Amino acid sequence: MTDPTALRLVHRPGRPLRTRPRRVGLDGVLGRLDRACTWTDVPGDAAEDGFRWDDRDVGTRWWYPQGVTARLDPVDSAGDGTWTGRPVLLTSWYGHGGLGYLLLGSRISVVDVGPGPAPRYAHVRLVEERRIGGLPGLRRVPVHAGGLAWYGDHLFVAASGGGLRVFRPADVQRLRSRLRGRGARHVLPQVGAYEAEADADLRGMVYSFLSLERGGETDHLVAGEYGRKGSGRHRLLRFPLDRSTGLLKVDADGIARPAEVGEGVPRMQGATVVDGTWFVTASSGEGNPGDLWVGRPGALERHRGVLPTGPEDVTSWPGSDQLWSLTEWPDRRWVYRIDGSRWSGHR
Repeated sequence: MTDPTALRLVHRPGRPLRTRPRRVGLDGVLGRLDRACTWTDVPGDAAEDGFRWDDRDVGTRWWYPQGVTARLDPVDSAGDGTWTGRPVLLTSWYGHGGLGYLLLGSRISVVDVGPGPAPRYAHVRLVEERRIGGLPGLRRVPVHAGGLAWYGDHLFVAASGGGLRVFRPADVQRLRSRLRGRGARHVLPQVGAYEAEADADLRGMVYSFLSLERGGETDHLVAGEYGRKGSGRHRLLRFPLDRSTGLLKVDADGIARPAEVGEGVPRMQGATVVDGTWFVTASSGEGNPGDLWVGRPGALERHRGVLPTGPEDVTSWPGSDQLWSLTEWPDRRWVYRIDGSRWSGHR
């Protein structure tokens, strides 16, 4: 078993963002949701009701969906995951292929899943503020964004071998021109990062997916890595969170260390923890149904083929046994609910 002290994340605070009159925050996005989903049946025994994206997004080869998160309030333990009274999910997408990586970067979708005929949503591009040619500018954030975790005022985005990127949804800006946002009207600037480090004799951690765990006196950021069978990349980590800052707990040198390193399963795409029970999604290749694993690291029980093809990240909805997950393959892209109690035996 990996020594938890051998893996770490080093906090790199970003520069203060320039004050801009066009900062509209998440409320500004929720007031301009310009795309509509459709409720639909989702294949897979574990999939409850779900929805598909609009036609522009369900089939695009330029963008692939990956992460999903609901908001966990670090102060209100009875928080229900809503934002200003609205049930909101955030999902992530990455620019697919070489051109997508170079030109697009990554984005999030803000989805209102409240009562109504269909969820509505809008895209927000992830950016870094940089000086370009001596002038202030925006640069894409070219990460895989395989997982998201929304804790209080902060949004953590998985950045593979690079660690994590950090954003504040309240910092969303509305641009006058879509040209500056590479086609996006709304952008969200990065405010910090956590760089991945490991002891010299240990293979570095790949931060493939993220989620949050509410845990008594201490909440945790859950992270894991995708790896094929025999790759050795099947680790699951839990990092303590600081409720006062909404960030990872760090020592005097700004280093965060996991409280636990556990063994996962091949082809993991997402993991979340509810009342001590782990729920792990795993893929089986395009066209093949995915698996749901339930239990604890090192002792996970496999429920074969109960998820739709291409399962990705998974998140719990605060204060309930409800989970949300999503799929990535073009024309088979769903966001759907899972009844966690049904699979954990806690009914």
